[in-house]
Amino acid sequence: MASTPAVPPAFGLRLWKSDVDFRPTALLRRRVLIRGSDCRILYCCSGKVVPIRRIAGGSGRKGGSNAEEWPIELKKKSHKVRVQAAPALPFASSQSLNPSRQEKFFPRCTTRNSGPQSRDTPPKRDTGIANEKDWGISLSEHVNESGTNVDGSSWYRESGEDLGENGFRCRWTKMGGKSDDGSSEWKETWWEKSDWSGYKELGVEKSGRNSQGDSWWETWREVLHQDEWSNLARIERSAQKQAKSGIENAGWYENWWEKYDAKGWTEKGAHKYGRLNEQSWWEKWGEHYDGRGSVLKWTDKWAETELGTKWGDKWEEKFFAGIGSRQGETWHVSPVGERWSRTWGEEHLGNGKVHKYGKSTTGESWDIVVDEETYYEGEPHYGWADVVGDSSQLLSIQPQEKPPGQGVYPYLDFGSSSSPPKDGPSSPPSQ
Repeated sequence: MASTPAVPPAFGLRLWKSDVDFRPTALLRRRVLIRGSDCRILYCCSGKVVPIRRIAGGSGRKGGSNAEEWPIELKKKSHKVRVQAAPALPFASSQSLNPSRQEKFFPRCTTRNSGPQSRDTPPKRDTGIANEKDWGISLSEHVNESGTNVDGSSWYRESGEDLGENGFRCRWTKMGGKSDDGSSEWKETWWEKSDWSGYKELGVEKSGRNSQGDSWWETWREVLHQDEWSNLARIERSAQKQAKSGIENAGWYENWWEKYDAKGWTEKGAHKYGRLNEQSWWEKWGEHYDGRGSVLKWTDKWAETELGTKWGDKWEEKFFAGIGSRQGETWHVSPVGERWSRTWGEEHLGNGKVHKYGKSTTGESWDIVVDEETYYEGEPHYGWADVVGDSSQLLSIQPQEKPPGQGVYPYLDFGSSSSPPKDGPSSPPSQ
């Protein structure tokens, strides 16, 4: 059986064997501790992505630590995998590793014919959805200019406004440029949209390629609208990113989303895919809070090589009022089709008792009831108040003035309704 190939650090991908679960970045988490009939609220802070150990992912299993329970042939290889991005650019290049001050902070308002500076740097992986202040969206008025720099590279910048039915208005600014020989090119579009229904949108789209052959595309959107089922104000944020290496068979794609309403209903998730030569990996995760104490979380990760080795891990937890369950599976398939797996589960009864059970294809099994505290996150660490505070530019978008006789603006309810929203994605107007 071939060993799992090493991953160059330039791609920003690390694989390792671990018994910890990855969770999204935690700025402020509220943890609920249930012991018998007591309920205490615990707070913890973190400024970066940290692995959180599964509280009782089979702690009652036979054989002690999980590392000792792996079959002999699996111990030699890191088949139980965690995929996490290193804080590095996906593709190495002299320009991307040492960006100039102009590339990092180029002036939004430059003198005529100076032009925006070339930005041929791919986006970073696993960075989630940036706040609007990090994008620095500044829409120019009545701009249409272009020019050529000293090094022979060319640039352009233009702005405009599109109008449509029902008070639709889109203000936009586009800019871009390319090198003298055409080997490097980049484009950016910023926009804000609104209409008489109260819909507001802020967004960015970027794309480019550099002289090393790397290509990329990313977009970010932030939307305010009225939920049709609950009449509550709702803010949704999303980001899609992808990049491809020009020198090797490597690339990645990410789709992130966050949805919030004024009564605490929250949904977050991500789908990711990556490839580095003969190895590919996938990851999906989601969180759902109903605003009344019920929470659902899940993760599913898997990877494979061209030789046929496959491995993965998934888990799910559901809780409400200190009662809930956790369950999961870790698995591995060899190139000849031999499969190993271990499944586990927990039932938290809300009275300080936890029923734990599980089994594996090697014949191990357990089914016990233990006295154990129950921990879970009853509310999102980043919720409605946080996203409203970080969306000042979105909220400040001014729609067109409505002519007399065209009805009234809808009332956006920021928290008075008791009707829960319908689960599932909304369908805002297309870009």
